[in-house]
Amino acid sequence: MVSKKMLDLGKIRSGIRDIYEYGNKLSEKIGAENVLDFSLGNPSTPAPREVGNTIKHIVSELSPKEYNSYTSAPGDRDTRLAVARNLNTRFSTDYDENNIFLTCGAAASLNIIFKAVIECENDEIIVNTPFFPDYKVFIEGQGAKFVLVKCSEDLTLDTDELEKNINFNTKAVLVNSPNNPSGVIYPKENIDALVDLLNRKQKEYGHPIFLISDEPYREVVFVEESPEFLPNLYDNTLVAYSWSKSLSLPGERIGYILVPTNATDYTDIYAAISGAARVLGYVCAPSLFQRVIKDCIDVKPNIEVYQRNRNLLYTALIEMGYTLPNPKGAFYMFIKSPNNDGKDFCERAKKYNMLLVPGEGFGMKEYARLSFCVDTEKIEKSISIFKELMSEYDLG
Repeated sequence: MVSKKMLDLGKIRSGIRDIYEYGNKLSEKIGAENVLDFSLGNPSTPAPREVGNTIKHIVSELSPKEYNSYTSAPGDRDTRLAVARNLNTRFSTDYDENNIFLTCGAAASLNIIFKAVIECENDEIIVNTPFFPDYKVFIEGQGAKFVLVKCSEDLTLDTDELEKNINFNTKAVLVNSPNNPSGVIYPKENIDALVDLLNRKQKEYGHPIFLISDEPYREVVFVEESPEFLPNLYDNTLVAYSWSKSLSLPGERIGYILVPTNATDYTDIYAAISGAARVLGYVCAPSLFQRVIKDCIDVKPNIEVYQRNRNLLYTALIEMGYTLPNPKGAFYMFIKSPNNDGKDFCERAKKYNMLLVPGEGFGMKEYARLSFCVDTEKIEKSISIFKELMSEYDLG
């Protein structure tokens, strides 16, 4: 009657969304001010004022036909050119509009990329722990095998483990830095080792292995160290980007795919991206927000509240004896449960109306994820609860 594959994927619940919906119901019962909901990565800072001003200008100065009509399938040429020029300025590249394909956000970008590069059911996409849970759905939904590789103890890439898992069927390696859920930025030496490995394996197997870089948090960084721009280090890199976090526009679904000119068979890859977008129904990203992005391409995100929340909570948790990396980017903390059982830790937190996400869905059951893109008052309220939770564990 229906596709069994889609039925099975549709029955897979999103743990993050389930907890978020639980939080909504709890808020109705006891009041939102009494629920410490750290489940969803929903930016708490409003979009920069330039975004609102641009929307007002477009709506008041242009006819609706100009901002409600279809653009070309890859996106408005001037917007794609603006994106390319922004990348050229920041990363000393030489892109133009023909390297950019505008999409309905990073999820659409990833699905389009997978659809474009996956050729048969034996193809494998490697993902590193910890990882965003929907990667598995995207990869399997587009017809490849999802291969999970464990990370190093510090939650960076373990290239020895990667090498054990790469084989002739490896189509791509997916990386996410700054990482959701850990906030870790993979250091340059880590990326260099990965690039060296992929170059060796491409030569050994005689076919390209793509490096897919998922970058919705590229601009949400709290340290001087920036994420490496992977297309400058590895030719066969494909970038999936979204303005959901950098401009606080998660509900507007606007992003892009970057296909670098120096990728093997660049022209065919871009054509396959276009074909995949057509098959999936992702042609013409929201036209109003294509115009907004063109005019706001150089606007910087406001991350002050995230930085304040990060500093406050991380310091307190470390003093209490918790184990977690200090997030260098994104807006998540990946907290190790005192008894190495993240699900148990999250259930205990619920007693205090504090909602965290178990790490099992991210590939590491010992942990729990906390999203700190919330009002600072909620972070302050959580500190005494974390102290109480720690006291529940007999660590003697």
